[in-house]
Amino acid sequence: MTVRSAWLLTAPGGQTREDTRLAPLGTMTPEGELLTRDGVIAGGNPLLAAGVGTMQVRIATGRAIVQGTLGQGAYPVAITAPETLTVSDGHAQYGRIDSVVVKVYDGLYDTSGQTLARLEVIKGPETSTPAPPALPAATLRLWDITVPAGTSAGTGGINWSTALADRRRYTTSHGGITPPGGPSTPGAYVGQYRDSGRGLERWTGTAWRDAVERHYVSVYKSSDYNLAGGRYTTLSWNGTDAISDPGMWNIARDSRLVAPVDGLYLIYTHQIWPGGTVNGRTTFITNGGNGLSMSYIANSNGGQSNAAGRPVVLKAGDYIEMQIYVDNALTGVSSSYSKAALIWQGP
Repeated sequence: MTVRSAWLLTAPGGQTREDTRLAPLGTMTPEGELLTRDGVIAGGNPLLAAGVGTMQVRIATGRAIVQGTLGQGAYPVAITAPETLTVSDGHAQYGRIDSVVVKVYDGLYDTSGQTLARLEVIKGPETSTPAPPALPAATLRLWDITVPAGTSAGTGGINWSTALADRRRYTTSHGGITPPGGPSTPGAYVGQYRDSGRGLERWTGTAWRDAVERHYVSVYKSSDYNLAGGRYTTLSWNGTDAISDPGMWNIARDSRLVAPVDGLYLIYTHQIWPGGTVNGRTTFITNGGNGLSMSYIANSNGGQSNAAGRPVVLKAGDYIEMQIYVDNALTGVSSSYSKAALIWQGP
């Protein structure tokens, strides 16, 4: 028997010591008072799918947790040898999406009359707009398989290079860090951590956020602009190329870079000066107040630039704006000549 489950009576002798050793044990990630986050247990490439015939798929070894109904509980499962499953022929007219699943049968809670765990292919509805099948309780989706209309061994079978969609999601022990993989899912509880593939994230109750607090915005202009001579011009921005908090910039107040939290920030400004610029200055102002100088150039022969950074303490909701000054009016200044960023350094 290659698909095993602990805490499930299996004919004829019930749970064996081997079942208990192979299946994952312990309290897994909770999703409620009596619910467990089901999913695959990380380690290697568990329950990997590969086409091994025109209409056959093989699922590799691995371990998982399968959640039943609220009162039923969760079943730890181990697949100890690769299993080969056969996909039914496609419909003559419509395509469908099948799902490879781990299914637990427990006669105490369902009408199957069985007590076992196994891998299965559940057929999706055959329609003009195929979608994966809805799953019954105590079933964990691993892979989706696209089965085009008319697919069979006689027509060449399934194109396995494009048909398989990975639907494995991962779970871990309570308090553990959930591995990346599978579709994005919300956190199970405030304070849960996961590996995003590029760093640690923490679930706030509404969103995944970087575990290490970071706040930043970098803005750009997308159209050329003119400068009046003899006065400061506040620059407006057209978009962001990096932003951590949506509220740090928006098009309704396109000149403002807003501090989302209290702390020490670094302000960066960069300006390239066209030829003929006289007394070019860059400054920033806080909350519409007085300006603080960032850089200066007396005369530009063309393509000369200044870049500067400056620390400043801001309160949540404070905003800064970049201003530039020239003695002489300039027309058609390139949008790429101006850049600004606001980066949080710490409380």
